[in-house]
Amino acid sequence: MTAGTPGTPGSAAAAAGSRRMPEKRQAIARAASTVFGREGYTRASVDTIAAEAGVSKRTIYNHFGDKEKLFLSVALETAGELTEVIARLADRHLHKIVDLEADLTAFAVDRVRAVLAAGDHYALGRTIRAEAGNIPPEVLAAWLDAGPLASQRDLTAHFGRLAGLGLLRIEDAELAATQFTLLTFSGAADRTFFGAIHVPEAELLPGITAGVRAFLRLYGS
Repeated sequence: MTAGTPGTPGSAAAAAGSRRMPEKRQAIARAASTVFGREGYTRASVDTIAAEAGVSKRTIYNHFGDKEKLFLSVALETAGELTEVIARLADRHLHKIVDLEADLTAFAVDRVRAVLAAGDHYALGRTIRAEAGNIPPEVLAAWLDAGPLASQRDLTAHFGRLAGLGLLRIEDAELAATQFTLLTFSGAADRTFFGAIHVPEAELLPGITAGVRAFLRLYGS
């Protein structure tokens, strides 16, 4: 993954960069994430974000320029942080395979847990999905590249490696990664409206485990 700056596709470097932000800039970023997640991109105002952060509008403009750049900055930061979490889970469960079905299931379950428990981080993702038509296309593209697409690229690499080891029978690792996500994650995301509504984990597990089994019927060696 490559580093990014506001206005260009970002990466996990956004999270590290946030830890180096001045305290006031961090406060603005946290407030913006909360307000955008709660009120959406269109309704959220710089006045509201300034009040949430305890700073003046001028301070926000000095640090971020305008509302669009502020939204892009926090979108890249939260996407990068969640992408890092998912990448660590993939490394933990898929780097060394002991039992393929069990390891794939453990990763799928942990990914669902991590994403649906992400709070304000995922609220911003819900805002982006709900208001895609109102968000500048370059912001959407940058968020996709730093978040969902980055996670898919990482999973594609893992599946390509597993195919090389003879553990999966795959011709197109990218397609396999996409189908794994559809089979093991999308159902849970839809049932919870992308984390907005709580659904007991016990009700989500059967769909996840069935998705892994269906994936292995397609791609098992």
